[in-house]
Amino acid sequence: MRTTYQVSPSALPRHAEELLSKNHRLALVSAHIDETGPRVVYLFTSGPPDTRTELHVRLHPDHPEVPTLAPLSFPAGRFEREMRDLFGIVPRDHPLPRRLVRHFHWPRGWYPMRPDAGPAPTFSEQEGPYPFLEVEGDGVYEIPVGPVHAGLIEPGHFRFSVVGETILKLKARLWFVHKGIEKLFQGRSIAAGLPLAERISGDTAVGHSLAYCLAVEEATGTEVPEAAQRARAMLLELERIHNHVADLGMLCNDVGHGILNAHAQRVREQLLRLNREITGHRLLRGGVVPGGAALLALPDPAQLKAIGKDIREIADLALGHSTVRDRFTGTAILHPAAAREIGCLGYVARASGIADDARVAHPFTAYGTQFGVPVHDGGDVLARFLVRAEEIETSLALIEQFADGLTAPRAVLAAQPPPGAGPGTGVGLVEGWRGTIATRVELTPDATLARVKPVDPSFFNWPALPVALADTIVPDFPLTNKSFNLSYAGNDL
Repeated sequence: MRTTYQVSPSALPRHAEELLSKNHRLALVSAHIDETGPRVVYLFTSGPPDTRTELHVRLHPDHPEVPTLAPLSFPAGRFEREMRDLFGIVPRDHPLPRRLVRHFHWPRGWYPMRPDAGPAPTFSEQEGPYPFLEVEGDGVYEIPVGPVHAGLIEPGHFRFSVVGETILKLKARLWFVHKGIEKLFQGRSIAAGLPLAERISGDTAVGHSLAYCLAVEEATGTEVPEAAQRARAMLLELERIHNHVADLGMLCNDVGHGILNAHAQRVREQLLRLNREITGHRLLRGGVVPGGAALLALPDPAQLKAIGKDIREIADLALGHSTVRDRFTGTAILHPAAAREIGCLGYVARASGIADDARVAHPFTAYGTQFGVPVHDGGDVLARFLVRAEEIETSLALIEQFADGLTAPRAVLAAQPPPGAGPGTGVGLVEGWRGTIATRVELTPDATLARVKPVDPSFFNWPALPVALADTIVPDFPLTNKSFNLSYAGNDL
């Protein structure tokens, strides 16, 4: 159930504070430029029971300002900086008013999400060096890493302030792969928006396409058949497994145990081939469609049992190896209080004692009473490894549960209602493999996309990486970074 309130800018902090005090989470902030002027939507969620509350704030057309919520919510402060960079809406009294998305070669006064933005102007030389906080003292030096890296990863710049090998402070600079995803959605048909949603973050095709479809279906009043809901839930767990398996192997590789990584990647290849049999694509694209799901085949239970046995053996060998376990244990601890204040999601949060999971808080189908969320409170690399390994076990059981009774090949589609049949706005909340994905959609009267705001869990989790790395050593950065495994593309929309 989604409840909407119209509030004035001056009343916004009071309403937000009340919701946050009742354990609601700020899941999304979406700016809009309507015919009557700017509007900002704040989506707060909690559950169970599944509760969604929106605060809509209309702003002055000539002076679009909104009081900052940064003192109340760390994620709110980052959403506000993103909104200012892209829409020119000013968060008044923000404690950190500098740019977040727009690099310093972006021209001043150009806000690409505004209707009057026009074509991108010529980018100039950047105005000056990015304002990293400089740590000074005897023996302190800086190590710049990136944005171009040696491996096949996306660009991000990391600035280490170090004494000896100990990291005093790390600053991550992102948005090198900003692609204008939100602008690209505008004016597309619902069907044409799906391929874009699948590609927000390539390894999360099911999670993002499902969040998009759930939002569209609410906006259009579309009923999804139970069989399609079960098929979607099955695909979501298949996506979780192949990503978690890859991470287990690469974590072992980062501490010098390449043979376990080789076996993990062997298993992942089996899963990718299985994905292709099920949807026609190794990353499961095409499996989730507006109104339903499309399956070419179902997973073979015997094959999944064999894969599960393989994964358990890899995890047991890793945890039984003294070098691997020693390097994992106590490395890059993210304490529960910090994880909660930052607003962490997914396995990062669950490794720090926070049991939040959209499959429990915002289920789109029945998961059953036996479904449990693996949680550890160590907050270190070991805890993040264990959560992944245990989530794989949970996912294998869920796949067996959801596949039972399904038939393939089959496309399970609901009838498309005529334009205007639904409320015209919708929200999708999905527990992707990295954590909760939130997508909000607004449609025009003819059912084209007026505004789509997707939020990947990496947007919430990136600020936690430097916190976890404080007082660790530089050689542990690759291991820690992999234990978080955050998406650049999902963050740099």
